[in-house]
Amino acid sequence: MTLRRVLTAAVVVVTSLVALGTGAAAAATPGYANYVALGDSYTSGPFIPLMRLNPIGCGRSTNNYPSLLAAALRVRHFTDVSCGGADTTNMTQPQSVPLFGTNPPQFNALRANTDLVTVGIGGNDDSVFGTVVGTCPGLRASDPHGAPCKAHFTVNGQDQLLAAIADTQVKVTAVVQGIHQRSPQAKVLVIGYPRIAPASGTCPDVLPFADGDYTYLDSIERALNTAASNAAAAGGATFVDTYGPSYGHDACAGGNAWIQGQSLNLLAAAPYHPRKAAMVGEAAIIAHALGVNRTVTAAAPDGPTAGVRTLTELAQALLNG
Repeated sequence: MTLRRVLTAAVVVVTSLVALGTGAAAAATPGYANYVALGDSYTSGPFIPLMRLNPIGCGRSTNNYPSLLAAALRVRHFTDVSCGGADTTNMTQPQSVPLFGTNPPQFNALRANTDLVTVGIGGNDDSVFGTVVGTCPGLRASDPHGAPCKAHFTVNGQDQLLAAIADTQVKVTAVVQGIHQRSPQAKVLVIGYPRIAPASGTCPDVLPFADGDYTYLDSIERALNTAASNAAAAGGATFVDTYGPSYGHDACAGGNAWIQGQSLNLLAAAPYHPRKAAMVGEAAIIAHALGVNRTVTAAAPDGPTAGVRTLTELAQALLNG
């Protein structure tokens, strides 16, 4: 999801690396040979160590769920072209990213022999996610116990963001159809977004939303997931729900949280974005959906990765952008 607006809320930089684990798993796997991962920053995993350099501005982690899934499935060829800030247009159009980089159209990675595709996209269309996290915290002071953000986006009785998400469903359906056209033999999985807000309660130091807007944030996310699910069904793909299984792992869950709160952790996660624990959990959920039950562990880097200086430059570029 969009990083530029999200990172304006960053207040903390933590300087400890998340340890990389190793491990092996044994179980028969489906015979997937050529796996391509498409998506936005909830797929790419910005600031989860270690970060790939191709290009660094995409925030593509070696420990995002596609990398972990590829290792669990033992695919022969794995291509990850997910990119922070991507929306459905970036499936067929290049995307400019910070630090003078460009991510080619993500569909360029698809081949006739691609047999597995995961895609997590839609949250950035019409800037829905970036608008929510960029606007709602600033409205909290005006009505801390109410729902000022929901009121802000309701015009003449219609929620403008929910209306935009209805259009997103059509766009994601077109993405799924485009994948099938380019890779007709592929198993296509549309990956949902994990839970951000808790089912009850608040944690304003982590999620600085007004009390009533926790429910509003959750309603936006549920609408996005419904749109993705409907798009998968309409396009002949499989929807993988990560929202339900992430119950108890919302941003307010402390040490059990899969989602980072408002603070940037330079070596762990971008604000309001998945942590490594989320990627491990999602990879296991997706593997299970494919009929593979095995322990998912951290992946070893297979190319150059970014150091602290480069990550600092990236964060600064995003903040200034």
